Amino acid sequence: MTTPVCTSASAAAAPARQTLHDSRPRPGGGSPAYPSFASYVRARQPVLLRAARSLTANPCDAEDLLQTALAKTYVAWERIEDQRALDGYVRRALLNTRTSQWRKRRVDEFACEELPEPDHAPGGEDPAERQALHDAMWRAVMKLPARQRAMVVLRYYEDLSEVQTAEVLGVSVGTVKSAVSRALGKLREDEELMLVR
Repeated sequence: MTTPVCTSASAAAAPARQTLHDSRPRPGGGSPAYPSFASYVRARQPVLLRAARSLTANPCDAEDLLQTALAKTYVAWERIEDQRALDGYVRRALLNTRTSQWRKRRVDEFACEELPEPDHAPGGEDPAERQALHDAMWRAVMKLPARQRAMVVLRYYEDLSEVQTAEVLGVSVGTVKSAVSRALGKLREDEELMLVR
């Protein structure tokens, strides 16, 4: 069984993770850059990731957001004097980064005096009214006795002829005609149908 991963976030974050967590000696015998930063990230990453997830609904976006904020923190690491304020600094970087992303994606909205209404269906028929009529019709059909309901459904919903309906139900064509006639009379008198017609 494979575990789903956020490939875009993982791929984008790989170079940053390697840079941020790499504690190997540098070429020429130099010491690793900011080893305390790598320790901080290892210790605080779960808490910071929760903070990032509270700013965006998508877990992959939260990982990207955290990596961006950590990269900004890494650049400013030497300037942060109070180590107790690190979480606050990263949270501020998270919030600022998210705000910048939101501003870039923002769509301009313009106020207008009237709300734009969608065009009605061809023939001037309102889809909401058509759906209300359809629902009321189906409720009225469900009130019919079982035999009449079966004949109405076969004749008008399944579009069978009177002869085909009679064959399916094993009755005479005359029985179908009289039963459908009575059913249509009941549907015409249905109060709910009268209100939506």
